[in-house]
Amino acid sequence: MRLITGLSNPTIKYLRSLRDKKHRRREGRFLAEGLRLLTDARETGHLPDMLVMAEGRDPHPLLDTLIEAVEAANGDVIEVSEAALSKITGKDNPQAVCGVFAEFDTGLDRIDRSSAPLFLVAQAMRDPGNLGTMLRTADAVGAGGLILVDDCADPFSVEAVRASMGAVFTVPLAQARWDEFQGWLRSGEGQLVAASLREPHDYREAPYVAPCFVMVGNESRGLPEEYEVECDLRVTIPMLGRADSLNASIAGAVLAYEALAKLR
Repeated sequence: MRLITGLSNPTIKYLRSLRDKKHRRREGRFLAEGLRLLTDARETGHLPDMLVMAEGRDPHPLLDTLIEAVEAANGDVIEVSEAALSKITGKDNPQAVCGVFAEFDTGLDRIDRSSAPLFLVAQAMRDPGNLGTMLRTADAVGAGGLILVDDCADPFSVEAVRASMGAVFTVPLAQARWDEFQGWLRSGEGQLVAASLREPHDYREAPYVAPCFVMVGNESRGLPEEYEVECDLRVTIPMLGRADSLNASIAGAVLAYEALAKLR
């Protein structure tokens, strides 16, 4: 275990650079923060290449187990000052531990459409918090994966990973352009369901069919019309107050649970 205190140390600069998408892609690595999240990662077979801990942290048996696992896998374990950890994570009050993980393959071949009755799809979702929440929802409903279509937020950003509450390690994740996704989907079974206001069914009465791919669109624009017409089913969630729509990730959760109830 190494101790690093200087903020200008090359290792600190490297870790800090992983908050930037350009550097994450170059290195093929991303940051995950918090003992619970890192423990979930370990329990699902994912260990960090580097484990970073705050100097003077409180002892914890789960942290001891994590240290042993990383060292046994020839990973790097370092201690840093609280100021350095704050610089790395971008938070004034960072959690006492974070890890550096290799990015996952996000090809469509990671998605096994026979593995579950339900899958989630997000098109042009730009907010990393929403994306992380979609991952968390996918985990909660037992979805077979989350597919990100077109230019979405980076699922490996610190914000998205944090919002996923560990689901980034448990939910198969794929990224594709619309044409690529369409070709893959139509090569086998799969009902594509759009959250839409164009000639929709009420989401509670819609005829869902497994494997069901529930798709929500961009937070401000929704789904492009040309995408919606390619869907097998369009559904809407009634708005009973003054709001004309739900947050994209919340809409995805509502639709996912309703579809799952119908598919069981």
